[in-house]
Amino acid sequence: MRFRDEYRDGSAARRLAAAIRCGVTRPWTLMEVCGGQTHSIVRFGIDALLPKEITLVHGPGCPVCVTPIEYVDKAIEIAGRPDTILCSFGDMLRVPGSQGDLLAAKSRGGDVRVVYSPLDALAIARREPDREVVFFAVGFETTAPPNAMAALQARREGISNLSLLVSQVLVPPAMQAILAAPDNRIQGFLAAGHVCTVTGVEEYRPIAARWHVPIVVTGFEPLDILEGVYRCVLQLEQGRTEVENQYSRSVRPTGNVAALAAMREVFRVIPRRWRGVGEIAESGLGLAESYADLDAEQRFGPVQAGEEAACECISGRILRGECKPPQCPAFGTRCTPERPLGVTMVSSEGACAAYYRYRGVLPTEAGT
Repeated sequence: MRFRDEYRDGSAARRLAAAIRCGVTRPWTLMEVCGGQTHSIVRFGIDALLPKEITLVHGPGCPVCVTPIEYVDKAIEIAGRPDTILCSFGDMLRVPGSQGDLLAAKSRGGDVRVVYSPLDALAIARREPDREVVFFAVGFETTAPPNAMAALQARREGISNLSLLVSQVLVPPAMQAILAAPDNRIQGFLAAGHVCTVTGVEEYRPIAARWHVPIVVTGFEPLDILEGVYRCVLQLEQGRTEVENQYSRSVRPTGNVAALAAMREVFRVIPRRWRGVGEIAESGLGLAESYADLDAEQRFGPVQAGEEAACECISGRILRGECKPPQCPAFGTRCTPERPLGVTMVSSEGACAAYYRYRGVLPTEAGT
């Protein structure tokens, strides 16, 4: 096991970058599907170490960013109800809905509480049995197991005043939607190591085989990402399209069996709309029929389709990997973390937030 500092060793990084330069013979475009990887790439200048033939594209790897606007609107509506407590992770509070955000709802008197785990929401429901407590359950496969555990524990304890507003999404269907797009230019993927820690790697093999793309499950430290790029490029140069596990110190082929069992009991696979991307078949999780009594949509009414307000923000194109943040005309000027126009600048995992934090405003690229 390496220490964390070893994964940030500059000399080792330069050696890996040199190996990539020696092995590449033509241009290749790779996509990372994880906001944490995007932040590492931008923070540590990993893309600057790579040869000009390698293009890294940022995918829809920020779970907050892809949460549909209509679910934000529903959370705001629930937060405004009397005798109701809306619990959410902090990074959802400033995500814009069609009529404001949860922070504004809180300022108007809504009982919006930041929690660090769905079990915190469960504890609030225990303490305040006369009030309805709703947990805003968003995220990829990484947050699904703890959300499932909260539902399981509520059922065991007979807690009836907790419900979940579920907007869970699944990564592999999104990868397939990107590959199926008529203008797709992605030739290989760096898959999210934390997602695969839960799910394992087997569900990626049919994707690699069908679409003829290498998929390398990759960690988050600079050397992880460079090794992921190296493995991906090596496969492309050799004409191979396989699934490899660079993040073997955390990811097992079969994933976390107990976590998967909890997810399968509590959730079912459904179509899901991704903000900035559109609807993707079998890309979401909703509560199973046997847990419908914990569904906030059953208690407070269904989610109604919402529409983005028209503005110059290009966050949808950024989430689809079509553009990078500095290409947005509002980046760093009319759109900043303090006054964001779009979700990719709001979220701590958003690509725009990463570029703004680590690279500042680039006037010539931003079009200002």
